[in-house]
Amino acid sequence: MPKTSLTDKGVKALPLPEKGQITYWDTGLKGFGVRVSQGGTKSFLVMLGADRRRTMIGKVGVISLKDARATARRTIAEHTLGRVRPAAVTFDEARDMYLDQCTKKNRAKTIRDYRNILNREGKFGKKNVADITAVDVLRRLKRLEDTPTYHHYTYRVFRAFFNHCKRSHLIEHSPMSSLVPPSVQKSRDRVLTVDELGKVYRTAMTLSTPFHKIVALCIQTGQRKGEIAHLQWDWIDDDTISLPAEITKNKKPNVIPTTDQMWKVINSCSSDCMYLFPAARIMDPNKTTVFNGWSKSFAAFKDECGVHSFRVHDLRRSVATVLAEQGAQQVWVEKLLNHTSGGTQSPIAQVYNRYQYRDEIRTALVKYHTYLDTLI
Repeated sequence: MPKTSLTDKGVKALPLPEKGQITYWDTGLKGFGVRVSQGGTKSFLVMLGADRRRTMIGKVGVISLKDARATARRTIAEHTLGRVRPAAVTFDEARDMYLDQCTKKNRAKTIRDYRNILNREGKFGKKNVADITAVDVLRRLKRLEDTPTYHHYTYRVFRAFFNHCKRSHLIEHSPMSSLVPPSVQKSRDRVLTVDELGKVYRTAMTLSTPFHKIVALCIQTGQRKGEIAHLQWDWIDDDTISLPAEITKNKKPNVIPTTDQMWKVINSCSSDCMYLFPAARIMDPNKTTVFNGWSKSFAAFKDECGVHSFRVHDLRRSVATVLAEQGAQQVWVEKLLNHTSGGTQSPIAQVYNRYQYRDEIRTALVKYHTYLDTLI
């Protein structure tokens, strides 16, 4: 463990680790240190007892080095006298510490989802995280009852966050321990009828907006909407689209054969940006983000096509169903959809059989896309 004489100037100059976190311990006060995260967050802490329990004092910049050292000295004294209390840390500070910790094990998208939920639904601000009660959390969760899936996911994020706070000794008890998890929404089994699929595909193939084009490619490929929305020109060659592992749900790359119908959609996209579907406001073509106007675009699209009772993810299930009806083998469908469950392949076959069935998938897609043409 690195040791140094902590000074105001020295704390500012502490280098960031390449990954995870590193703690620099003060040579002047045993047990007092600064934890530096990969993301740039620096926090004062104190380590106590034989179990080397670490208690956070506060973020650098929010609390001064002088006050942090005084708090550490008082905490060490109270521990010696058997009167240790969790240090006062605000919800915002605890949230930032938690998200920094998540960078070691979670994907960027997951961290972004956690941050959005904690910011949107956990508006506790400067309140001491140790003072947040089960009633406080329940009051916020109850407002989400009309969106069961989001309600349950928010509960899980809160539970993970407060468990982290407890492990970090920011709180004595988690307010989630007395709360009953909300019911999980049943898995959907919605498959569009031939008439519905025709209406949706005809509307999508007008290629009127980026959303129309995303839906068209979702129907043509069976991929997830987020994966299609992230498409970059560099991932497309003459006869395939290659999705890298970092944007797929199961963190495995996926190669999709292209067809003439897919190229009609691809060629309709502007090549002014690295993304096929950039966000609406492009300030810098090299720094823009991907399409993100889902809610309004989907509402308008449903009004346009006349099919209201479906979700974009239902198209993925519908694609798999049509392919199976046309005689495509299940293993081909699973490879196309980039499933990790294995389905018809035994676990040992998944390990040793590395054949990707690309030619078979291409043949199946050509047949499927010829069928889609009849729906337009």
